Amino acid sequence: MTEGLADPILESMSAPGARPRIEAIDVVRGIAMILMALDHTRDFFGIPGQTPTDLSTASAGLFLTRWVTFFCAPTFFLLTGTGAALSLARKSTAELSRFLVTRGLWLIVLETVVVRSLSYQMNIDFRVTLLLVLWALGWSMIVLAGLVRFRPIVAAVFGIALIAGHNLLDYLPGPGLAVLHSPGFVINTPRFTVFAAYPLIPWIGVTAAGYALGSVYQWEAARRRVFLLRLGLGLIAAFLVLRGINGYGDPFQWGAQSRPGFAVLSFLNVTKYPPSLLFLCMTLGPALLLLRAMDRGTPSFLRPALTIGKVPLFYYVLHFTLIHLLAAATGYFRYGAAHWFFESPDLGHYPFSPPPGWGYGLPTVYALWFAVVVTMYPLCRWFAAQKQQRRNPWLSYL
Repeated sequence: MTEGLADPILESMSAPGARPRIEAIDVVRGIAMILMALDHTRDFFGIPGQTPTDLSTASAGLFLTRWVTFFCAPTFFLLTGTGAALSLARKSTAELSRFLVTRGLWLIVLETVVVRSLSYQMNIDFRVTLLLVLWALGWSMIVLAGLVRFRPIVAAVFGIALIAGHNLLDYLPGPGLAVLHSPGFVINTPRFTVFAAYPLIPWIGVTAAGYALGSVYQWEAARRRVFLLRLGLGLIAAFLVLRGINGYGDPFQWGAQSRPGFAVLSFLNVTKYPPSLLFLCMTLGPALLLLRAMDRGTPSFLRPALTIGKVPLFYYVLHFTLIHLLAAATGYFRYGAAHWFFESPDLGHYPFSPPPGWGYGLPTVYALWFAVVVTMYPLCRWFAAQKQQRRNPWLSYL
């Protein structure tokens, strides 16, 4: 992620003399945050050893549960860049550049210290540390700090080049550009393991493209909606054509499967680590269409998503903590102990090494996901009100 943690950039724009917040961006980000919680609930409560994208063993329900969350991280990174562009309405270029560097560094510290220790692992031995969404988002913001000093077209060309061309690096012999282009170890010793799960190059490109997209929100509404519609449909068409050809754009080809209907799932089963060109076309296209759909206003049934989308970093940190504590409480009730949930796991057992017999089916996972989101909503509503009322710059860090 995922993953949409750009709220510090968008803060409140409703102060006198500032541009109002763009609801479409907040609500689309909020939808992504809600879906993200489904994936993390499955991480903690799903059956260990199941690989949702292994079509030889996964059920259609398990694959689709994972697939629908593919849309979260690309949306987060895209809207981070868009939020940066919109903040130029009240910041100079130099101020925005400094802002992006400081927020980027903060997100890296948050990932490696705070979230790692208090949310998804809940221990301070640092034996195993995974560098996830906040790590990649932080570096993307730092790189964007340099790009904002140029015209948006420079960011557009840079971002598109990384998105469209980074799969050429797949053909490098050996591990190639580990950490930058593919998941890899930053530190790997018997005592400490630091593993970067989110390669930087593709995500930096998505953020840069999002910055260029911010210029579209200066256009007249009808022109903007036409652009979002055409670009969204164009990316989906590019995905369908390139995936159908089975050539460039993803390191793994699709094909016939032994189970009926699974060829369609194979077609959709593109690579997230690193996010391939086809993965990004498949996910960013619908995200742009959703931005277009929300451009006229937020439907009443999506108002909760709008609230969550205003405080994504707060939601991200707290929902991880909530899910982890819920898993620990369930383990204690079931086994009379919960130590498994507070120990550093082996690298292959993220986010914890499960106790014997641990894991629940999809109906339970979905019920718990619903409970997590319902619990988070009033907390997000309260925090959004605090940010709106207090105008404290320190609140922008959450």
